[in-house]
Amino acid sequence: MEVLELNDIQAYVIHDYADMLYSRYVLLKVEDRESAKKWISAIAADITHAIAHPETLEHQPSQTALNIAFTATGLKALGLHDENIRAFSREFREGIDTPHRRRMLGDSGKSSPDTWNWGNSADESVHILLMVFGINEEVCLNYFNELQSDYLAHGLSDNLHLDGLTLENNKEHFGFRDGISQPVMYGSGIQGPKNDMVQPGEFIMGYKNEYRVYPQSPLIVHEQGDINLLPADAAQTGQKDLGKNGTYLVIRQMDQDVNAFWTFMNEKTKNQDGTVNTLESTKLAAKMLGRWPGGAPVTKFPDFDPGIISDDNDFGYAEHDPEGMKCPFGSHLRRANPRDSFEDNGAKLSVTLSNRHRIIRRARLYGEPIIGSPTNHNPSGPVGILFNCFNADISRQYEFVQFTWANSAKVKELYNDPDPFIGAQEERPDLEQNFTIQRQPVNKTVKGLQRFVTIRGGAYFFFPSITAIKYLSTI
Repeated sequence: MEVLELNDIQAYVIHDYADMLYSRYVLLKVEDRESAKKWISAIAADITHAIAHPETLEHQPSQTALNIAFTATGLKALGLHDENIRAFSREFREGIDTPHRRRMLGDSGKSSPDTWNWGNSADESVHILLMVFGINEEVCLNYFNELQSDYLAHGLSDNLHLDGLTLENNKEHFGFRDGISQPVMYGSGIQGPKNDMVQPGEFIMGYKNEYRVYPQSPLIVHEQGDINLLPADAAQTGQKDLGKNGTYLVIRQMDQDVNAFWTFMNEKTKNQDGTVNTLESTKLAAKMLGRWPGGAPVTKFPDFDPGIISDDNDFGYAEHDPEGMKCPFGSHLRRANPRDSFEDNGAKLSVTLSNRHRIIRRARLYGEPIIGSPTNHNPSGPVGILFNCFNADISRQYEFVQFTWANSAKVKELYNDPDPFIGAQEERPDLEQNFTIQRQPVNKTVKGLQRFVTIRGGAYFFFPSITAIKYLSTI
């Protein structure tokens, strides 16, 4: 088993910063290349790396955390040679807003990049993402103010602040406990359920992945900067590896229409007299997600909400729910990670195949801190999720999950059932979208599925190692 070089890996890949209840993501533009590189050199020592995170050491928890990421445009703005940029994956280089990816990711209509607040092809100002975390809002913003005065004096401008928060019991605005179904990397020092243990190369470059090969990593092709800082390519090509201990970060700003979501659930489950049936409304939403509001999996509690806060992720479908009678085939949980029930494969092979498409998911919420329910679903303004995910292969991981597992309306023997949370398209007269609940003797079909999430921005970032951050300041 390969042991991860945790002191060189930015901590957010390994830890979810559960103790950091407030965050500010800052989109920076390089105005003065040389001055900006001096700031990057100075800030490298302050980046939170995995081994220094309080969850791994016996000391008083830190009150802040700091991470940094770069777009392909940002690397070019800093002076990275075109040949070296071309060594990065095609997805990262091209960015999230291409005609192909618009179709593949379902970014059309109100979610079209043409309407985004940031990150589309017309926005060339997203160079660097600075991620500032604090144990509360005051601590976070005080730390940010210190950082801001420094980077503004070093050739950088900030164009947008995206503030994020964490709600009670880590629930998101629709009202469900979030961030439970996560893979765990071998060599990270963290243990998880056997079927959730995944080779580190699925998420961190420079280590072998689930295919037992090294993932593509950006190697230095055109010599520039202090390449002696960089490690040699693990695949023994003789080249220096800019990617080792780094990864790719996908960010999507997703508005949640909490009112439409619960209005839909209430309407589909209302009593004969037209009143809201809160139990049935909650049950329908739980079936669509695959978990009850507190996090308990419907696979283990198919008929009623146990009313507990749960992080239970140690379960499969092959033995206990092969026909989808407990957790529907079309549920978000089952689609985003089929576990041991991947198409028609056996349990062991299914786990192997599923783990080749895993992502490490992080999320921060924005807007009013509302926790939705059948009787509480009217926020005063826009609310949503800052979706973050880490993967070493954007195409095989994030894009595959979104396109093949979420957006596709065909799953098992269903033909009009996209993922009810992240795969549904805007309503069209020619488009039938349903959610099917498997039952005996006849399935129940909930018709007229709507889109409850709208994309407001997004980008692909390189999330480098501490070493690579230092190197970038020398190019």
